[in-house]
Amino acid sequence: MMRRKNTASIGLFLAVFGFCFFSAAGVYAGGSGDQVLDENRIVTVWTYDSFISEWGPGPEIKRRFEEETGLIVNLESQGDSGEILSRLLLEGAAAKADIILGIDQNMMDRAIGSGLLEAYVPAGAERILPEVLVDEQYRLIPMDYSYFAFVYDSEAIPVPPSSLEDLTLPQFAGKVILMDPRTSSPGLGFLAWTKEVYGSAWKDYWRRLRQSILTVAEGWSSGYGLFTSGEAPLVLSYTTSPGYHLEYEGTERYKTALFTEGHPIQVEVAGILAAAPHKANARRFMDFMVSEAFQEVIPTTNWMYPVIDMPLPDSFRINPKSSRSFMPAPVSAQDLNEWVSVMTETAGR
Repeated sequence: MMRRKNTASIGLFLAVFGFCFFSAAGVYAGGSGDQVLDENRIVTVWTYDSFISEWGPGPEIKRRFEEETGLIVNLESQGDSGEILSRLLLEGAAAKADIILGIDQNMMDRAIGSGLLEAYVPAGAERILPEVLVDEQYRLIPMDYSYFAFVYDSEAIPVPPSSLEDLTLPQFAGKVILMDPRTSSPGLGFLAWTKEVYGSAWKDYWRRLRQSILTVAEGWSSGYGLFTSGEAPLVLSYTTSPGYHLEYEGTERYKTALFTEGHPIQVEVAGILAAAPHKANARRFMDFMVSEAFQEVIPTTNWMYPVIDMPLPDSFRINPKSSRSFMPAPVSAQDLNEWVSVMTETAGR
């Protein structure tokens, strides 16, 4: 889920108006003359903003899937990952989508527990890496993965933090950008990370950390945009993020801070809605998702690892491998409420 610029509105405009638009008469595609397209050829995917942006994987994946199958993909942004799940839970069986794509394992219990997802074993499932198969019943299927980490500007921070505790040091006061765990999967992942490391003392850690936080962004796109614009030199992101800057900017300025506690894995997943109006098309999309045609797009557009074994681009050489990775326990609704209480309690300190 490497979201490189705060251009979600541009991506949404392109995805919705540049490719297709809806009317009561059916679905139309622009060209020399509008033509009615068969409603049975549609598959609607709810995803996050950067996935469908002009620099995200969505446009190329849409092109490849439509060319291969003759079906039509309607990619709809719901904001950040947490907002995908929130809308699904709000609308329930009435949701006008076939697939949700882009939530992660920290949201999995709530998504599966809703009863709104249908199990489906995609063609090629045997190629999925065992370590990222988070649901053996295939109600949620891996799309990509990476590891949460803090990315820093090496021109502003010559000696980076090397642990979660280091982030609380005075030299990092007001220099850290985080994301809201209620709306953002990286934000939720970081909360789970601190719980894994500090156990029952996680709230005390957040009280110590509060002075270092410049802002808590609603989503990854806005938070990383603040980082690259120079608002703060440390941002919650992924171990794979520096590869983007090497690939497209030719710079190794932005680096990953490796922490002694290790780094939690994030697995982004997709699932078919049990009430999907175009279920057969949704299954074909899931088959495509675990194929090389889909997975080879991921590294240099979403800046995550593919979930099948395949070569990586050269720019991934800058992305460090932690000696320890782990999958923390999911965050509960009570944890989120307690986090809000801690942040409110320490506001202004």
